[in-house]
Amino acid sequence: MPISVLLVDDEPLVRAGLRAILEAEPDIEVTGEAADGAAVVPLVRRLRPDVIAMDVRMPLLDGIEATRAVLRSVPEPPRILVVTTFEDDAYVYEALRAGADGFLLKRARPTEIVHAVRLVAEGGSLLFPASLRAMAAGRRNEGARAAFERAGLTERERQVLRLMARGLSNAEVAAELVVGTETVKTHVSSVLTKLGSRDRTQAVIAAYESGFVSPG
Repeated sequence: MPISVLLVDDEPLVRAGLRAILEAEPDIEVTGEAADGAAVVPLVRRLRPDVIAMDVRMPLLDGIEATRAVLRSVPEPPRILVVTTFEDDAYVYEALRAGADGFLLKRARPTEIVHAVRLVAEGGSLLFPASLRAMAAGRRNEGARAAFERAGLTERERQVLRLMARGLSNAEVAAELVVGTETVKTHVSSVLTKLGSRDRTQAVIAAYESGFVSPG
């Protein structure tokens, strides 16, 4: 089955461009479009897309609130890829905190857009470590630190989380630690469970906000 994508952007030209890029691929189909976040939840319930390509700034309901609405009200929600103009936009960071699985720049090359959709559809997270570090600067707080310490990560899980924050894939983490990929998957799953994180993006944000990983 092809990967089904819902495009959400208030600019028709952006939606048309993304549609043309994605529908040129045999394993991807665009099943719907919306011009504002307010229309997302009904469309998701009707179309059941695998991935939402979500603009972060929209006039009625922005991508942050639309992401929260989808994750709050839709069983087995789709993966959400935030599409943005500015990589250091505070709105992007808040969308990631809300549960988005990664972000993509509107100026990205077609191959990068296609890769991003495939990656999040497979359950991956699209992280840009340098951009995330910049967005996380100054966001450390004591509540996050206390929650992180209560999670009780083992030393190995902490090592894995540090490497996740550098943007390494499971295979790259395995090579770094000289262990098997399945072992890394087990550690990642444990990290997510202990931190109460939906995915790698949420876990990395928790690491930054707790001060476990320094934005510097």
